[in-house]
Amino acid sequence: MKRHADYFAELFGGGKVLLYGPVRSPAGAFGVAVLEVENEAQAREIAENDPSVRGGLNRFEVAPMRVSQARAKG
Repeated sequence: MKRHADYFAELFGGGKVLLYGPVRSPAGAFGVAVLEVENEAQAREIAENDPSVRGGLNRFEVAPMRVSQARAKG
């Protein structure tokens, strides 16, 4: 999981990931990432290259989103 965390930290630093982290749901833990990419193909490429996905530990779903409003953290 360290390689997974390092991968997303690098993407975050490069501006491709707006936020990411674990979700502790009563149904079971999972992760969420909000990406800033040009298209769904770029999002899928990021997910497919995640070391935890490539290693068979995690899986992913891509759901496009149109942002209506956003607030900067500050």
